[in-house]
Amino acid sequence: MNGTTARPTGITILAILALIGGVFGLIAGLGLIAGGALLGGIVGGATGAQLGGLAFIFGIITLGLAVAELAFAYGAWTLQPWGWPLGVILQLANLVWIAVTAVASGDLIGSLSGSIISIAVAAIILWYLNQPTIKAAFGRS
Repeated sequence: MNGTTARPTGITILAILALIGGVFGLIAGLGLIAGGALLGGIVGGATGAQLGGLAFIFGIITLGLAVAELAFAYGAWTLQPWGWPLGVILQLANLVWIAVTAVASGDLIGSLSGSIISIAVAAIILWYLNQPTIKAAFGRS
């Protein structure tokens, strides 16, 4: 841990959830990459290539976010000074990802309304991470 600061319970919960999310993100990213290749091969032609390529891109992005989630889990658990900005960046990235997938779905309003809980959770985590006591626990003032 960072000095003598005790880890707040909320940070412990976020670290555990980030670890779980990171593991599932790795599985999802690898599944998108493999599944996209399989789907592209089944569909065939230009459409199959486009589907496979899109799944590959989403898979790589998902893998990157999953690795960042795992890094945040470690940084939050051990109260590393870099853990706080990584947590903030991840929540902002989650909000961007929700918007990108909503646009990609073709049903912007329906997709965003279906993601309202994810948007609210990201906003609450951003609010929580910006509380003075939480920032101080990470060695930030």
